[in-house]
Amino acid sequence: MTTYKLGEVESRFADMIWEREPLTMRELVELCEKELHWKRTTTYTVLKKLSEHGIFQMKEKQVTSLISREDYYAGRSAQFVQETFRGSLPAFIAAFTKRRALTEEEISEIREMIDGCSDKG
Repeated sequence: MTTYKLGEVESRFADMIWEREPLTMRELVELCEKELHWKRTTTYTVLKKLSEHGIFQMKEKQVTSLISREDYYAGRSAQFVQETFRGSLPAFIAAFTKRRALTEEEISEIREMIDGCSDKG
């Protein structure tokens, strides 16, 4: 699991890959030219950086992810809770709900998640 934090533009770049993978390098370069106004070298540089962090890979001119978007953000969320709330999920939820009430639908979804977790262990 990567602990690397994507910046704003890197997040857009990553989302483009996650939404369309597998991509050829040529497709990715063209997409980045159109969407991000990047030159080919910038696309290669950012892909290389994110590949070094274990998020993506280029094999045989195909760009694919090594970690799914869901797994990446789950890891980032866990890291945030650990760093900010000493790993306490209840403390995070208390802080989150201090300024914003949960809807009945959100409460129901959270209950289902908790029930699902208690079935596992």
